[in-house]
Amino acid sequence: MLKLLKLSFLPKSPDYGLLILRVALGFSMLMLHGRGKLLNFSTMAEKFAILPGIPGNVNLGLAIFAEVVCSALLIAGLFTRFAALMLAITMGTAFFFFHKSALVDVAASGIKSGELAMVYLIAYVTLLFTGAGKYSVDRE
Repeated sequence: MLKLLKLSFLPKSPDYGLLILRVALGFSMLMLHGRGKLLNFSTMAEKFAILPGIPGNVNLGLAIFAEVVCSALLIAGLFTRFAALMLAITMGTAFFFFHKSALVDVAASGIKSGELAMVYLIAYVTLLFTGAGKYSVDRE
C-alpha cells in the first residue's frame, strides 16, 4: 500500500518534470496571453502603459517578445534560462505594477487578481535556476 501511495511505479526523473513544466508553461503563455497581444497590437498599444515613462507600444512590444518569442524558446528548451528570465521579468512587472501585488480581486479599486501572474513568476524563476533539463535543445 505504501508503494502505491508513493507512486513509485512512475519514472523518477527531474528531466521529465522539467520537460512537462517547460512545454506546459510555454504553450499556455504563448496561446493564452502572447497570441492575443500579438494579434491585437494596434488596439492594445495605446492603453498598455504598465511601466511609467515608457510608451504603451514599447511596453506591449516587450510583453509580446517575452510571451511569444521566449515562450517558443522555452518549449524547445533553447536558451532556456534567458527565456525564463525574460518571462519572469514580464510576470513580475504584471504582478507588481499592473495587479498592484493583489492576490484577490479588489473590487473597489478595479484591480484584478494577480494570482496567475504570481504562479507563472514562481515557475519561471524555478526554470531560471534549474535550466531546461536533458530533454531540450540546450541539453543541460
